[in-house]
Amino acid sequence: MDPEKAQIETDMLRGGGQCAPASPGGGNRTVTKSTCIEISNCHLLSASLCKDPHYRRLAISSIVCGLSCIGIMSLIYSVRARETKNPGDSQELSKKARKYGLISIAVWVAILLIIPALVVLVSYVLTLID
Repeated sequence: MDPEKAQIETDMLRGGGQCAPASPGGGNRTVTKSTCIEISNCHLLSASLCKDPHYRRLAISSIVCGLSCIGIMSLIYSVRARETKNPGDSQELSKKARKYGLISIAVWVAILLIIPALVVLVSYVLTLID
C-alpha cells in the first residue's frame, strides 16, 4: 500500500478529519481533500452495508449465495431503480430488488435445509420397509 494512503487512513480513523500533508520523498504529489473523502467513504461503506439505497450489494449477493435466477431479477430491478429519474419509481423498484434478493437467499437456505432432511426421511422409511 502507498505510504501516503496509509497515513491518510490512520489520520481518518483517528478522527482527525484533516488530510495529512504529502509524505517526504513523495515527489510533488499532494493529497487533496477529495482523496481523504474517498478513502474515508471506503471505510464507512465497508463497515456498514446499510448505505446501499438500491440494494445492489444484496442483489449481487443473492446471485452468488442464493438462487441465481431470482437474484438476477433482483439485480435488474436494482439497476432500473438507480437509472430511473422519478424518485417514486426508484423507491418502488428498490423495494422489488430487496424483495427478490431476500427471496432468493431464503429459498436457497430452505433448499439446503430440506434436502438433507428428505434424505434422512427416505433412508428411515427404507429401513422400516426392510
